[in-house]
Amino acid sequence: MRILLGAAALVSLAAAPALAQTQTVTDATGDFLSGYTGPKLADLDVTSFSVSYDSTAQLFTLGTTFAGAITPGTPGFYVFGVNTGKGAIRPFGGIGQGNVIFDQAIVVQKDGTGAIGGTALDANWVAIAGNILTVKVPLSLLPSTGFAPGKYGFNLWPRTGFGNNAQISDFAPENATLAAAVPEPASWAMLMLGAGAAGGMLRYRRRRQATLALA
Repeated sequence: MRILLGAAALVSLAAAPALAQTQTVTDATGDFLSGYTGPKLADLDVTSFSVSYDSTAQLFTLGTTFAGAITPGTPGFYVFGVNTGKGAIRPFGGIGQGNVIFDQAIVVQKDGTGAIGGTALDANWVAIAGNILTVKVPLSLLPSTGFAPGKYGFNLWPRTGFGNNAQISDFAPENATLAAAVPEPASWAMLMLGAGAAGGMLRYRRRRQATLALA
C-alpha cells in the first residue's frame, strides 16, 4: 500500500501544472487593419501574442512574434493595453475594436526601451531577438483596479504615431483581450489529490515508525 500511495502522489504532483501559466493567440500574417494608412512593415504585423503570470515572482511576461525581424530606426512602436479591472479607456469602438479596453498602457520602442506612463522599464525587462519581442512587467507597476492579476486583460497594437487610430496596424487579439492563464479546476483537483496522497504517505510512515518503536 505504501508503494502504491507514494506512486499516486508522485503521478498527481508531476501532472499538476506550474503556477506560471501561459495563454497564446495567433494572428494571421498580412492582416493589416483596413483603415491603417502607415507603412506595411513586417515588424508591425503581429503573428502571435502570449501572456503569462508568475504568481510567485509577481511578474507578467508578454511575448510577441511578428511577420519579420524588428528593425530599429524604421517607423513604429508597440503598445500593450492592460485592463486591470475597470477597463476605463475605450477608444477603439469606431474601428470595430470596441472590446479592446484598458486602464494602463505599456509602450515599447523598437530599440528595446519602454515605459508605463512616466515610469521607464528596466532594460533587462525587454528583449528583442529577430522577430520576437519579450517584455517582463512586475505586478507592482500594474496595480489592480478590480481584477486579480490572473484575470488582467491584455491586448497589443503596433502603431506608427499617437495622432489617430489610422496609425494602428494590427490588434492581437482582434476585438478582445487575453488574460494570463490560471490552472483549470481539474488541474487544481489533481494538485490537491497529489498533495493529499503525499500527506497520507507521510502519516502512514509516522504511524509505522511509532508502531515499530513500541514493539
